[in-house]
Amino acid sequence: MTLAFTRAATDGSARAGVLHTAHGEVETPVFMPVGTAGTVKAMTADAVRATGARIVLGNTYHLMLRPGAERVAALGGLHRFMDWPGPILTDSGGFQVMSLAQLRKIDADGVTFQSHLDGSRHRLTPARSIEIQHLLDATITMALDECTPFPATEAEAAASLDLSMRWAARSKEAFAPRSGYGLFGIVQGSVYPHLRAASAAALTGIGFDGYAIGGLAVGEGQATMFDVLDATIPALPADRPRYLMGVGTPDDLIGAVRRGVDMFDCVMPTRAGRTARAYTSQGVFNLRNARFADDPRPLDPSCACPGCTRHARAYLHHLFRAGEMLGPMLLTWHNLAFYQDLMRGLRLAIVERRLDAHITAIRAGWTVTGDPSG
Repeated sequence: MTLAFTRAATDGSARAGVLHTAHGEVETPVFMPVGTAGTVKAMTADAVRATGARIVLGNTYHLMLRPGAERVAALGGLHRFMDWPGPILTDSGGFQVMSLAQLRKIDADGVTFQSHLDGSRHRLTPARSIEIQHLLDATITMALDECTPFPATEAEAAASLDLSMRWAARSKEAFAPRSGYGLFGIVQGSVYPHLRAASAAALTGIGFDGYAIGGLAVGEGQATMFDVLDATIPALPADRPRYLMGVGTPDDLIGAVRRGVDMFDCVMPTRAGRTARAYTSQGVFNLRNARFADDPRPLDPSCACPGCTRHARAYLHHLFRAGEMLGPMLLTWHNLAFYQDLMRGLRLAIVERRLDAHITAIRAGWTVTGDPSG
């Protein structure tokens, strides 16, 4: 294997570990801020680092369209381009091709599509996806897959799964192993446990540096998502990192960590920050709400971000009501800091084998607003 992963502690099924990469070490469980087009929206790279983040996510689809992978490579790679010397995981582009691109045509070898930006025609195959991620200098590369639509019949899910597993094998063939770099396969199979198990078996047979669980948080609901994790995680290698893609709310993360997931990404904290929603130790607040207009208290007294230590809830409320860009900037910073603090607390609780008590305390704090999930 080219990417090392060390398990430091366990508490039940939950794990605390360390990813050893060419661009630095990352403690797990970890949340990766989403920097789709080479930037975490409303944040400078220094601000992202100040939240405690040590790894971020970029996206093959968006970067291949604009500014182009070859251009990024000529300018020194994505790490230099976006001022992020730490690890970067790049999504393969499969999800965005299915959700954003126009006039898609899928075949056994890849997908042909038109850009949602300008209608230009493109071809994405497993080999081309891996090549783009190599040009970007991604620390962790994702195999190209088809994100199975939801809902899907069992037959539809099985056909999609078969295509993704063939693409996974071709992605592995195209990947150039380097010390400290890794390639992850993606488990698919919709909500069907036997298909998830078959996908996990196929991927472990190919052999990857880590294993992602895709096709969830697409409308199936939290209970079903957790059922799928319960059916999938035992089939994955215990000595490799596990990555739940595109998830999710703080409560989603807690439930998945408890089940043995190590890595997460989601646009939720940044998107919420741009729309005045704040994740706090007391629950979820909408800063546009009139009840904050005269509130002198910090947004979250347990948070060390600038929005909490330098400003009052009333000021944040004012920024959003006035349409000032500083509001989304401060609240995005806060939400990312909250997610990093959440992960840090879960890691420590796993190491000290008090995870259940820690989770109970977190959820008790959320009852202040009555909105524990976000």
